[in-house]
Amino acid sequence: MARKKIALVGAGQIGGTMALVLAQKQLGDVVLIDVVEGVPQGKALDIMEGRLSIHTSATLTGSNNYDDLAGSDVVIVTAGVPRKPGMTRDDLLNINYGIVEKVGTAIKSKAPNAFVIVVTNPLDAMVYAMQKVTGIAPEKVVGMAGVLDSSRLACFVAMELGVAADDVQAVVMGGHGPSMVSLYDFVSVGGIPLPQLMSKEKFNELSKRTAMAGDEIVGLLKTGSAFYSPGVSAIRMAEAYLLDKKSVLTCAAELKGQYGVNGLYCGVPVIIGSNGIEKIIEVKMNDEEKAAFAKSVDAVKGNAEWVDAKIKG
Repeated sequence: MARKKIALVGAGQIGGTMALVLAQKQLGDVVLIDVVEGVPQGKALDIMEGRLSIHTSATLTGSNNYDDLAGSDVVIVTAGVPRKPGMTRDDLLNINYGIVEKVGTAIKSKAPNAFVIVVTNPLDAMVYAMQKVTGIAPEKVVGMAGVLDSSRLACFVAMELGVAADDVQAVVMGGHGPSMVSLYDFVSVGGIPLPQLMSKEKFNELSKRTAMAGDEIVGLLKTGSAFYSPGVSAIRMAEAYLLDKKSVLTCAAELKGQYGVNGLYCGVPVIIGSNGIEKIIEVKMNDEEKAAFAKSVDAVKGNAEWVDAKIKG
């Protein structure tokens, strides 16, 4: 049986991290594609030379040509300009839309059957643009945001309670940015509901830190944005698809009436298997959470309208 092919468009910090993790997990052969000559080739060769130490037989190659997307089972797109201090995700709209348009056109031509995971910010707008440009069915075009946001919240809860992070289940919905919605009643620790372990006031603090977690790292790094946690979050989604795991993950998916939203990409719990997004799960929120989610959707809608105008324009 032929090995799966995974294309990583963008060989920056996230792309390099994903290439290493994919090689370790042996999910398939990897091609790193980037416009900067030498960088994808160098990172691929660097990991190849370490294969003995990580016990993998995966093959990694680097390319500056979108033709090498051909035959990809999964395409993960991180290409774009990273945020710098003082820069909002929305500041990136204009620059990164142009990049997503170019990449999307290439995917449509070379890998129309791929499962496409978008990581480029502003996330909800870029995955919306990717689906429009490629014309690929919405269940095969998904945005990586909720997996990361939920993982960040789980991290902060675990740190606060002094427990293992992998014993914490968390759900963060809505747009990827300051308006994201952390759900108190949907967090559990080893199966124990969080309200039995932590006050709502403390949770609200952690929720705010989660919403600003990307900014916190940008502020610390000063020359870029987070890459390890976004990278492993995207791989978790690719793994669910490639291994038909039926994983329940929060991702930016196109809503078709769920949560009263139609035609927009927004972070919601979904089931990912070999058909892509196989189901969108509707959860019951309280009035406060519903209001916060509606506000988040409004922010997403504004960016989507910008994308629509750009496509028509």
